Amino acid sequence: MIDRLDAMRVFVTALDEGSLASAGRRLNRSPAAVTRAIAALESHVGAQLLHRTTRRLQLTEAGEEYAAVCRRVLADLDDADLAVAGSRAAPRGILTVTAPVMFGTRVLRPIVGEFLKAYPAMQVRYLLLNRMTSLLDEGIDVALRIAPLQDSNLIAVRIGEVRRVLCASPKYLAGRPPIASLSDLAQHDAIGIEPTSPDDIWSFPPVAGGRIPRTVRVKPRLMVNTDEAAVSAAVDGEGIVRIFSYKIQHEVSGGSLVVLLPEDEPPPVPVHLITLPDRLSLAKVRAFMDFAAARLKAEFDCMPPHPAEPSSPRDLLDEDFAPANVA
Repeated sequence: MIDRLDAMRVFVTALDEGSLASAGRRLNRSPAAVTRAIAALESHVGAQLLHRTTRRLQLTEAGEEYAAVCRRVLADLDDADLAVAGSRAAPRGILTVTAPVMFGTRVLRPIVGEFLKAYPAMQVRYLLLNRMTSLLDEGIDVALRIAPLQDSNLIAVRIGEVRRVLCASPKYLAGRPPIASLSDLAQHDAIGIEPTSPDDIWSFPPVAGGRIPRTVRVKPRLMVNTDEAAVSAAVDGEGIVRIFSYKIQHEVSGGSLVVLLPEDEPPPVPVHLITLPDRLSLAKVRAFMDFAAARLKAEFDCMPPHPAEPSSPRDLLDEDFAPANVA
């Protein structure tokens, strides 16, 4: 017989800490006690949950599924304890928040820090992921989504919108052929962001009154697998990059990148904070939604819809989603 809830907490703590020894220190238990608890849990479920190495822990396929269930069960138990204190209780406990990597780093992370200062009894598990996440299955309280929302069952607060823009550095554009229309892009170097190919096709909205999207075939001379690398390469003059506007806001404001052909941009993409209906009743979720939404809206209010962009390199011489969490 084992204390399953206790073993689940040990298992989840080991995953969060990254090692059995670290989990033992956090739980004030010996590494041997942590090992026994996880082994007992594996025996109970009849499957190996972890691959143990000297450097790190790696979940098995069964472990990935079981870890998601454990997090959800433990979160529900903690929330049940909080609910007893009443809906007006001061926010406390662990809040799980997720956002796309670059937005989460550049924009939301400082707001999370402010939230922790404002609510000393809170802890935040902050997951930066460029993939679709399931709030229910992965035990997520609040997610930031950069995409039109498809699930009408979610509670959503719209905080702004972002644009998919073309940009390059003045250094790159100086001396290059002018860019007055989309067709001119074929004469320029592009920076590709994987997944891409040596022959990439960029799609744009139809002309006014038209119905067929316009396309331009570009040949990325540089292909990278992170947005940060793409922005850095664009600043260094390696070519033109197509990316979400918030990812180059600082560079545009500082003059190291300029936006090209804004009149040909696709419609802006909405940004929301979302949660599940039953989570909003929790003080910790409601507090974060209110706290973060107000500050994020203020951030977007500071982002001009169309910064003053020159239309050609001569003028320069006198500054990403995908479904759900992917941005």
